[in-house]
Amino acid sequence: MPFNFELVSPERQVRSGPVHQVVVPGTEGDFAVLEGHAPFMSTIRDGEIAIYETAGAEPLVMKIEGGFAEVGDNSLTILAEKVEA
Repeated sequence: MPFNFELVSPERQVRSGPVHQVVVPGTEGDFAVLEGHAPFMSTIRDGEIAIYETAGAEPLVMKIEGGFAEVGDNSLTILAEKVEA
């Protein structure tokens, strides 16, 4: 089952929509978010996020620099300082 994912930079909303899984480079280590994940917040280190639109699909990889991630009820919002496709 998908959950809602939003990726936002200071300039624009980069991506918004349902996804299966997202792997995020947290400052304490990488973490994966799936549907039903417990809510929490984390700072993000420079690195790459991997966005899986469906189970078993190849990920869309995007480079990000710094920011915050917020996992809520069936959602993930990433506020990145910089995003490169």
